[in-house]
Amino acid sequence: MVGNVAVGGDAPISVQSMTNTETCDVAATVAQVQAIADAGADIVRISVPSMEAADAFRDIRTQVTVPLVADIHFDHKIALKVAEYGVDCLRINPGNIGREEKVKEVIAACKDRGIPIRIGVNAGSLGKELMRKYPEPTAEALVESALRNVDILNRYDFEDFKVSVKASEIFMAQAAYRSLSTQIEQPLHLGITEAGGLRGGTVKSAVGLGALLLDGIGDTIRISLAADPVEEVKVGFEILKSLKLRANGINFIACPSCSRQNFDVIGTMNELERRLEDIRTPMDVAVIGCIVNGPGEAREADVGLTGATPSNLIYLAGEPDHKVSNQDFVDHLESVIRERADQLVSERAAAEEQIILRST
Repeated sequence: MVGNVAVGGDAPISVQSMTNTETCDVAATVAQVQAIADAGADIVRISVPSMEAADAFRDIRTQVTVPLVADIHFDHKIALKVAEYGVDCLRINPGNIGREEKVKEVIAACKDRGIPIRIGVNAGSLGKELMRKYPEPTAEALVESALRNVDILNRYDFEDFKVSVKASEIFMAQAAYRSLSTQIEQPLHLGITEAGGLRGGTVKSAVGLGALLLDGIGDTIRISLAADPVEEVKVGFEILKSLKLRANGINFIACPSCSRQNFDVIGTMNELERRLEDIRTPMDVAVIGCIVNGPGEAREADVGLTGATPSNLIYLAGEPDHKVSNQDFVDHLESVIRERADQLVSERAAAEEQIILRST
């Protein structure tokens, strides 16, 4: 449990991101944490590199409700301080905390407060001993580093941890995660580290993590982009939605458009995505520019729009419902989607109530 979020087992795959504000700027960090949470993130990580940042973390913790992970290296006293301040998880490498006595203190504090630990191994920061053994970062080196840190936790009978073995090279990361998944039972935190900018990093993360997730490997994910952390959350959920592993908000089915389109598909999609980011109800919305594929896609969606002449046709729950002209139809379509989302919430709540009544 990271706060109130279950990680591993049969729990949904959680999505997390990390702030990039100066942690000591409490107002800016709180605002970014809230923006990340509003985008749907289950967990937010904050770097805490100093005791001053630890004191700032205390103030941040009191102003947000989403579970927080503190990212800490080298100084075990910082870990002890944020544990005291109510952190929900510590991201550390026991191997770089220092003498074993210091690691023991951190583990004891986590045991006392029920705080889990993430062992975070990164290809860019392997220890000197491993780099002497391996001329360059490899999957084997990542796994060996992870298992060395696992051994430290096991030595003190601490099992409440998860592990990541991240690399920017997707084949190295995949091989490391596949190997590690056969050697430990604890949850795996997936990520392609330093994946790149918004477009390139999205593609690299989707390819790298998608293959692992399809094989049932991974319990929580962070998409590492040189972009607004909110975009990391959006991409994470899009990956999970495409694999049908988790639903969060609207799944758009939209054609790339061609000369058959009866309305501006690309402009319509851009506007709908911008306007409907706040909807968290899982639902399918099809936006197809012509009648070739439009009716078939619309019948499978909660809301469908098919381009036609002289008027476009809107489907609701798979059935043709009414026609709409091109004039101001985005406003109308937004209204229809929001109304359908509210209906779905009510229908699902009623269904859950019936299940509860039958079980009692």
